[in-house]
Amino acid sequence: MNGPPIVPPLVQSAGAPSAAPPPAAPPVVVVMGVAGCGKSSVGQGLADALGVGFVEGDAHHPPANIAKMSSGIPLTDADRDGWLGTLAGFIADADREGRGLVVACSALKRRYRDRLRGDSGKVVFLHLFGDKALILSRMGARTAHFMPTALVDSQFADLEPPAEDECVLSYEVTLPADAIVADAYARLTGGCDKANSGGAAAGPRNGGVAAGRNA
Repeated sequence: MNGPPIVPPLVQSAGAPSAAPPPAAPPVVVVMGVAGCGKSSVGQGLADALGVGFVEGDAHHPPANIAKMSSGIPLTDADRDGWLGTLAGFIADADREGRGLVVACSALKRRYRDRLRGDSGKVVFLHLFGDKALILSRMGARTAHFMPTALVDSQFADLEPPAEDECVLSYEVTLPADAIVADAYARLTGGCDKANSGGAAAGPRNGGVAAGRNA
């Protein structure tokens, strides 16, 4: 079933006012990483599991950006500015309205992630990472995407992995997408603190989970 399990009501003593624990706020998750790491598959699967909306970041690039990337020309910070602003708007709307959301976005640099996070305290980044050779092979097998393999080097050059003060789950791309979704769902439904707590599922097989969260 989608969404977290229903929390049973508290047992009340006679004459005590009825009360139930407040539900956990639905998470806003940005699935990040270089091109070809599986952001769309994991993002859509996680959104379905959580019962929240999904935003495919690549679908919101302006035509000029798509033309540039299709020609093998890396995007600059200026090229990405408006695109990041659009995605940040989706995140801010979800946060303001108390809705959960999953966004697939490369979010390669720290300042990009800060832009996406904005003032929200509930944004979690899910970082998919892997060896460059594996990413190249995955991208070479894709037939319906504008991003060419020529841009892989620039993607890795721009990548600034999330720091310890960012709320993040990190997974090796060699893991099956459904295994990543299942583990992330279990952690996210426990809140960011649980996401950062690690545990058996966050051991060597996914590279661990960075501690800390953005205040």
